[in-house]
Amino acid sequence: MEDMVYALIPLAPFIVGGLFIWTKHQQKMIEKQSEMTAEKAAQYAAQTERLEARVRVLERIVTDRGIDVAQEIDKLRDAPLN
Repeated sequence: MEDMVYALIPLAPFIVGGLFIWTKHQQKMIEKQSEMTAEKAAQYAAQTERLEARVRVLERIVTDRGIDVAQEIDKLRDAPLN
């Protein structure tokens, strides 16, 4: 067993170097994944905001008794989306 330890001593710099490279790679992967997660969260937030705006319009149409619903829907259909 002692002979094996002495044989591994010259390999120690390579092992430490490989460990350092692997650690840096893992760190870069984690950073990239967190960037992608933040981007997806921003996309979901924007989509949620658009859907909430549409629901508010629909709530306003349904609760307004004096508006002809068909005309209002046609007006909204022709309006440009933001």
